[in-house]
Amino acid sequence: MIRLSAITPSGQVQLGNYLGAIRRWAAEGTAEDVYFISDLHAMTSAHNPARLRALTREQLAVLVAAGVAPESVCVQSDLVRELGALTWLLECTCSYGEAARMIQFKEKSEGRASVRLSLLTYPVLMSADILLQGTHEVPVGEDQLQHVELARVLARRFNGTYGEVFVVPRAVVAPTAARVRDLAEPSRKMAKSAPDAAGTVFLLDPPDLVRRKIMRAVTDDRGEVRYDPDGQPGVTNLLEILSACTGKEARELAGSLSDYASLKEATAEAVVAELKPVRERTLALLADPTELDRIRAAGAERARDRSTHRLESALRVSGLG
Repeated sequence: MIRLSAITPSGQVQLGNYLGAIRRWAAEGTAEDVYFISDLHAMTSAHNPARLRALTREQLAVLVAAGVAPESVCVQSDLVRELGALTWLLECTCSYGEAARMIQFKEKSEGRASVRLSLLTYPVLMSADILLQGTHEVPVGEDQLQHVELARVLARRFNGTYGEVFVVPRAVVAPTAARVRDLAEPSRKMAKSAPDAAGTVFLLDPPDLVRRKIMRAVTDDRGEVRYDPDGQPGVTNLLEILSACTGKEARELAGSLSDYASLKEATAEAVVAELKPVRERTLALLADPTELDRIRAAGAERARDRSTHRLESALRVSGLG
């Protein structure tokens, strides 16, 4: 069974990405799974080419450093020819209405006089990502269920029109992980592209910077360490981060900490300890471009090898080639 997951290089990998997804990929991934850096998806809005290239390499290094099997990792644009061809076939299978109904397109285009066409069509590219690899399961959050459903619709329609080529994938809601919130604004999720980096712990932040960010985290004026997501979101966020790093229950941790200073100190040390080996291995890979290029090329070759026959079949049955 093949599972496929991706991370978009829209910014540096942050603590929420690591605790919520990457660490789980490393622990639960199988030899059949595919984990890719979706650099093509990062182009749906204005971007800096040099920064995109650098972030793509950084994320590749992070995945491998975190323990994701190198042979399961690839970069999306390394299959740009295969994906470009399949995306065209799927665009010829998809209707405008189906693409325009995507919630993310509606939200990101609302009130804007002009948006890139790719913002409308990238869910079809996402369908190509999924279908090209013969994916059976796509672990996603609730916000991506609609995109996987589009891939299912297009796979069925293509198969029914031209012949059986594609596996019809299914969405699997990813297991609930640590709900990592912004340290400076706990009402929102920690994000790679947050406007203010003060509340975001990046995986490659030096330990002293990690400690400073956590020690400055927003709490409240109650002065009591309690697990209360609604009443004490800042304190609860720190408890959930500490829980994710130590494996202990958040409520149990709350009972063992007497004040906010001790909570922040414990959380800071736990995060530094959790990220240290991954940070060191990532920096070592980034300092060895030959090895990183070798890993990237091998991952691309494996992804291409197991998808070429599927693309060739799709082209043939649809009347091309």
